[in-house]
Amino acid sequence: MKKVLKVFLIIAAIVVLLIAAICGFLYYVVYYASMVPKNYTEETETGGSLEADYLSFGQYEVGHIEEKAAEPANQYVIYYPKELENSEKDYPVVVVVNGTGVFANKEKPLFEHLASWGFIVAGNHDGSAWSGESADMTLDYLLRLNETEDSIFYHKVDTGNIGITGHSQGGVGVFNEIQKNKRSGLYRCAVSLSPTEEAMANLLGMPYDSSKTHIPVMILAGTENNVISLEAMEDMYRKIDAPKVIARKTGQGHGEMLYTADGYVTAWFMYYLQGDETAGQAFFGDMPELLYNPLYQDQEISSK
Repeated sequence: MKKVLKVFLIIAAIVVLLIAAICGFLYYVVYYASMVPKNYTEETETGGSLEADYLSFGQYEVGHIEEKAAEPANQYVIYYPKELENSEKDYPVVVVVNGTGVFANKEKPLFEHLASWGFIVAGNHDGSAWSGESADMTLDYLLRLNETEDSIFYHKVDTGNIGITGHSQGGVGVFNEIQKNKRSGLYRCAVSLSPTEEAMANLLGMPYDSSKTHIPVMILAGTENNVISLEAMEDMYRKIDAPKVIARKTGQGHGEMLYTADGYVTAWFMYYLQGDETAGQAFFGDMPELLYNPLYQDQEISSK
């Protein structure tokens, strides 16, 4: 009897350990496993020299901070050019709006890449960011740090050059944040990556209206996705009265658009927030590179 009991206890202990291991693995996948390959800047195929240039790492070494936050932001995550800690200049900002369950700590390579180009990149741990509320909280937090004397960000935030990007549900949040929240008027440009199309978003209780967009916006998606159709992208393009770009990257799925378009995302922010005229050649001028990039299709561009 004692032998049977011993075997039973051993089996029970193994089961408990297995359950704990599975739960630990699932917790890691949900909260920490990266949605962005660490070496995506080296592995992503590019179809133009500007796309390749801005997909590579910039000149700045990168630092970062994290701080607990109230709901729905939950935690603030900020990456920045490390020279900021000892410099006397200010730096442009990119706010990142999360896709469903894709917290900032699941896309750190993207934050690092943008920060290496001279941006303060601010995000959070909101798993349902469609309203833009957590993005607004994040920008508000950064602006408070800009006025806090013992913060490394004290008078280092270029409040006249702030942009925003988001993927999927985060792409919805981009439109809501630049249109109707407390800090909406501070944004100079936006990027929405594979946003849930408007009709579906409305049905899902995540309403937005792209026609209310009045700052430059770029909307990119992949050809292999069921989140936004070409027809829906073209409808958004027609409704927006501002400089605008739409394009679809061939052979890319919904999730891949989080990072495979990053060369042009970086160029967009470099042009609008840092005045980089070379970056602007990707989108505007006599022969904008994106328009002739063989890896993209269905491109439409308007500078007005």
